[in-house]
Amino acid sequence: MKLTYDPGHNIAYLRLHEKKGQVDTIRVSDEMNVDIAPDGTVYGIELLNANAQLEAEDDGNLIVINESLGQRQKLPLAVREKVTRYGAKRKSRT
Repeated sequence: MKLTYDPGHNIAYLRLHEKKGQVDTIRVSDEMNVDIAPDGTVYGIELLNANAQLEAEDDGNLIVINESLGQRQKLPLAVREKVTRYGAKRKSRT
């Protein structure tokens, strides 16, 4: 599984499986598409307007929970660029 983010287009993609063939993209909403194979396998989820969606919960962190072991890991997501006082852009870890 891999989560990628493109700040230039503000799109995130959660890849669940490597694409091995043709997939159909189902538009779930204005901000979400799902790539699915003919056999029903979900290959990935695309988030449009991703920074708003990824920062909406958990203070912009990805929370990974292993319920069978009772383990929890918090991973910060860098999904915004901030402009410094000199005009240069840098990624924020909000």
